[in-house]
Amino acid sequence: MVLPVAKLGTLLLKTMSKPIATRLKTEASRHPKFRQLIINLAQANHRISTNIQRRIYGHATNVEIRPLNEEKAVQAAADLIGELFVFSVAGAAVIFEVQRSARSEARKEEARKKEIEAIRQKEDQLAEEILTMKQKLSELERVANSRGLSGLFRSSSVPDQMKPA
Repeated sequence: MVLPVAKLGTLLLKTMSKPIATRLKTEASRHPKFRQLIINLAQANHRISTNIQRRIYGHATNVEIRPLNEEKAVQAAADLIGELFVFSVAGAAVIFEVQRSARSEARKEEARKKEIEAIRQKEDQLAEEILTMKQKLSELERVANSRGLSGLFRSSSVPDQMKPA
């Protein structure tokens, strides 16, 4: 019962993160201080990605890169923030699932160890019982031999009529 609820919860969280990311985008462009921050972030991202692209294609990287206009920078940064939010929510959901799975496996492993330990204890107990039975049988043979009933017990446990001729 817990498994479907947890999976549905993470699916719901992932689905809800997209509208929240959209809301973050619109709110990010409205606040003046935050707007300037995201413009700077977008310009830095633009410079880095352009330099990477130029290196990949073998072009010179020492040229001046034209900055994005303000609206494109705001839009690019807002998109980046939205994508980062969705990615971080999805990443958190994956981490949650991995940890939940690891806890489940640890519980199963602990149960297996307890079961193996119980089997070992039962084996030890049975070995002690066999030893006790052998001691009692040996004592019975000794008592029988001392009373002259030596034909009653043989060193092997197979009766004469069952022995091959």
